[in-house]
Formats: sequence, C-alpha cells, structure tokens
Amino acid sequence: MNWKNNLRYYFENTISSGPIAVIKWLAIISFVSIFIIGLLIVIFGISDDPEGNPLNLLEAIWQSLMATLDSGTMGGDVGWPFRVLRFGATLVGIFVISMLIGIISSGIDEKLEELKKGKSFVIEKNHTLIIGWSNKIFSIIEEIIEANANQRNQRIVIVADRDKVEMEDEIKSKIEDLKTTRIIVRSGNPLVVGDTLVGNPNEARSIILLSPDEADADMHVIKSIMSLTNRSNRKKETYRIVTEIKDRSNLEAVQLVGQMDDVVVVDSSELVAHITTQTCRQSGLSVVYSTLLRFEGDEIYMIDAKSFSGKTYKEVLFMFNSSVIIGVQSSGKIQINPSMDYVIQAQDELIGITTDDDTFIPDGVSSPVIDSSIFNFDRKSNISKERTLILGWNETAITMINELENYVQPGSELCILTEELQAIPSFELKNQTLRLMEGDIQHRKTLESLQPESFDNIIILSNHDIDVQQSDSKTLICLLHLRSIAEKKSTQLKIVSEMRDIRNREIAVVAKADDFIVGDNIISLLIAQIAENHKLKAIFDDLLNADGSEIYLKPIEDYIQLDKPTNFYTLLERAAQSNQTAIGYRQISDKENEHRNFGVQLNPRKDELVSFGSGDFLIVISEE
Repeated sequence: MNWKNNLRYYFENTISSGPIAVIKWLAIISFVSIFIIGLLIVIFGISDDPEGNPLNLLEAIWQSLMATLDSGTMGGDVGWPFRVLRFGATLVGIFVISMLIGIISSGIDEKLEELKKGKSFVIEKNHTLIIGWSNKIFSIIEEIIEANANQRNQRIVIVADRDKVEMEDEIKSKIEDLKTTRIIVRSGNPLVVGDTLVGNPNEARSIILLSPDEADADMHVIKSIMSLTNRSNRKKETYRIVTEIKDRSNLEAVQLVGQMDDVVVVDSSELVAHITTQTCRQSGLSVVYSTLLRFEGDEIYMIDAKSFSGKTYKEVLFMFNSSVIIGVQSSGKIQINPSMDYVIQAQDELIGITTDDDTFIPDGVSSPVIDSSIFNFDRKSNISKERTLILGWNETAITMINELENYVQPGSELCILTEELQAIPSFELKNQTLRLMEGDIQHRKTLESLQPESFDNIIILSNHDIDVQQSDSKTLICLLHLRSIAEKKSTQLKIVSEMRDIRNREIAVVAKADDFIVGDNIISLLIAQIAENHKLKAIFDDLLNADGSEIYLKPIEDYIQLDKPTNFYTLLERAAQSNQTAIGYRQISDKENEHRNFGVQLNPRKDELVSFGSGDFLIVISEE
C-alpha cells in the first residue's frame, strides 16, 4: 500500500502544480503508448506490407506516432492486426490532443484573468505614480495630462485597491482626451509592500499618495508611506512623494515616517482655511488662485539666476516681457516679493509666472517706455471695517477665524450661524466682535433674518461629521437660497462655499468670480502642481500665509491717473516704488464674463497698451 500511496501523492502534487506538469504527464503517457504499440508490432511481426515484410522497431514506433498525431494516415493500412494497433494509437492521440487543447485553453484563460487583475510589474521610467484612489484622482490626472501636453510619450501609473477593469472604465468615462499621456492601471493594496512595487516606484519621477475617502485616512497615509520607504530594495536616492493629511495633529507622524525621504505633505484643512479666508475678502482673488493652480494658462516656474547675478530684484523685473517675476529662492529659502534692492546671487533661482517653462526667458525690451506723468501718489483707498458671515461649522473654521483676525480692521464683525454652538471654542479677538446664532443653514427664513446682503463676506462650511453627500446637499441648498435672496434684493453677494465631493461642484454652477467653491478640487490642483515641482509647496505656503507677502487686488486709481492708455511696464514701475510686485490686473467691465476669466489678466505682455477705468484693480504681491 505504501508504494501506491506514494505514487498517488506524487501524482496529485505534480498535477496540482499547474498546466506544465499536466503537459509533462501527457507527454509521458503518449511516449509510453507509442513505444508499447511499436514494440507489439515488432514482437508479433505485424506489417502493412502486402508481401509480409516485418517492420523494425524504429519504423514501427514511427508508424505508431503518425497514427497518434494524425488519424488520416490510417486510410492506407493493410491487414486487420496492423489496423487494430494503429487504431489504438489513434485513440490515444485523440485523448492526449483533446486533453492538451483543453489545458492550453485553460492556461490561456487563466493568464488573461491574471492580466485583468493588473498584478504584473510596470516597466516604465520617469513616470508619475499615483498610489490609492479617491474623488481627487480625476482632477489630478487631468492636471498632469495638461502639464505633459508639451512632452511626448508620458506615462501615469495608478496602483489602487480596486478592480483594474473598473478603474480603467471609470477613467475613460471621466477623461476624454489623454493628449500625449498614457495611463497604466494596476490593482494592489497601498498598505502592502509587494503590491506597491508593481508601480515601479524606484523609477518614478514623482509619487502621489492619495488619502482615501474614509475614516482614519491619515493612518492609511502613514502606513502607505512606510510600505514605500521602509523596505530593503528601495532606491538609495530620496523619493519625491506628495501626500495629503486631513488632521493637522498627524502632521508630525507623517514627517517622522518620511524623514529620510522627500515627502511633501499638504494639510488639506489648513489649505482650505487659508484660501477661503483670503478669497472671501477680495473680489476676483479666487480667479487668481484658480489660474495659478492650473497647468492650463499661466503658472509658477523657477529658473537658474546665474546670468542675472549682480543685478537687483527691481532690475530683473523689467528684463521679462512675457513673464512676470514674483520672487527668488536663495540658499533654499523662498523670498516672495523681496526688497527691490535685493542683489541676485549666482546660486539663486528666479520665481516667476509664465505660460510654460520654455517661455520663461528674458525677452524684455531694452528701453521700456514708462510714463511717470500718470503716477498717482496722493490717493489711497480707505480700509473699512468688515462684516463676515460664517454659515455652518467644522474644524477648519478655527483657522479661518484666526486668519481673519490678521487681516480685518478693528471694529469688524463676525457672525456664525450653526446648529452646533457647543462645538465652537472661545476666541480672544481684538479686531472682531463675535456673534453666535443657532439655526439651520438650510432654512430660508433663518437666512433672510440675517440680512445676508448686509455682509461683506459670506462663507458656507461643510459638516464633516455627516455623510459626504448629505453634507454637500446641505451646502447646495444654502447656496441656492442665498443666490435667490440676492436676486430678490437686486444685489450681489461674495460667497465662498466648501464642497467635499468634486462631482457636486459641477451641480453648483459658478457664474461669478465672487461665487467661489473650495474643497477637494483645490487640494487636487495643488497636489498636481507640487508633484511636478516640489519647490512650489514653499511658494504657495508663503503666498497663503498671513505673515509676509500675499496677493492683493488694489484699486488702479491708487497707482495711476485714468486719463490715457498705459503699458504694464508703467504699472510695474509704480508698484515697485511701493515695494510691491505687480503681476496682473482686473478690468471690472468683464467681471461677469467667464470667457475673459472674469476680467482677471495675469502676466500680461508689458509692452501692450491697456485702458483702465474706475473700479479696475491692479493685482500685486505686497505685505499689506
């Protein structure tokens, strides 16, 4: 019994090891059968020769093989003994070949299924690797495609814990034109080291680690970073990883696990708070940030400043016609709108706004025309008190309120309407008077009683404690009520609202520059920008921080008289005299024209004449 059990055990193990083992067994059966039949032909002297000449062993085996492979060879056989043996060989052949076809077919199907699962290794270099899946992924892909538009054969590799075919179908349905980029999708769990390796992170030029749309998203991000960086076969050079956290208290933990690697962290709650605070106060500023954060149009680039060594920052401003300089990077430190007499060093980098990296060249005219006769130094806009209305509540509101405190004048008022008054902490405010009201932001009569038309700034916040779609539905209803009230009162409201799902942004159609929606879309744009250039993180941190220089829209009358057309060189000079960097303008006559970017023109050609009217703005980077 032991030899039978051993034989059966060996047979079962070899059969279960895969198609190759089965094919080996079929080959053995075929060889043994063919040899036995050939041997019988020789032993019994069976022959198909009419004269009875016997066949040798080699010829007998050959005749058996032919009958096994091709039943048609039996047609000319002579003699029943020879026919019977050859027929037996044919039956063996039918059995073996049918089994072989089935095994090969099954193996091919199995391989196709394996390929569909997307587990194979990606042999790509210099690609953008996106690990994880969330609602932000489509905006990020679109921006990277746009960034790659002027380069050939670009690749985006996606590794996420979802079905490969489903991901491919969803991407095709959301993104119509891939331009010069090809998207490669693989299935894998970002928390498992082996799964992330299929995306070939060692050869990727940048890695985007998406925060999932679920609870404990930050813990997921931390584990994913560890699975990427804490492995034996990682590359020696630092990675270029961009990721997002939703709770600022987890920032230190993310930086700790990525301390040996180039991990750039976007604090989504802080980002939304900063952008919301700044854009709600200045008409058109939302359009400026939207333009800078997109790869379509003008964005921020950096170039080596060696050829400008020894020149002052102000001198360099006038050396560019189709680009505008906004600052320098010196010894790794970003300086936005530095002192005009700052001397450029050979190791510095210039920071500017331009159409593309190949347009960032010193193409300024040798002797720019500057009309100093229209300079205005006497007029300065009155800075008045502000009334701000916050509808709803979440953790980002704390940062917003503190940020507003840095901008508004003493005597300003802040009113908060929410159903969760107990969640609001105490504030020590010097410039604002805080008024709290309990109520539902979806209730029209409650909104009307607040007289929203009397507020300078209105912010609608999402509820982060309920379902995403339910939260966005409440925001949409509140937004629609406010628009209806404004229409009824024949007035305009400056509204900044927060959306948690990018898809819901399309429902809340934005018709004005003062009706801005922040949330996942803004975060997606910034992540895509940083993935292409990690140094942009420090630049946007500086621009969005209340300390230092920020972007302002100031009345054009504060700078020039409005009696004749002027070029941007003149505006650049006048702003520089106030230690400000002019980067564009806004013409209020186009404030409702979406096709003309709501009147906002960033990085205009400096040699073209432009006429300005009362109510127009100069866009500058300034400390105040």
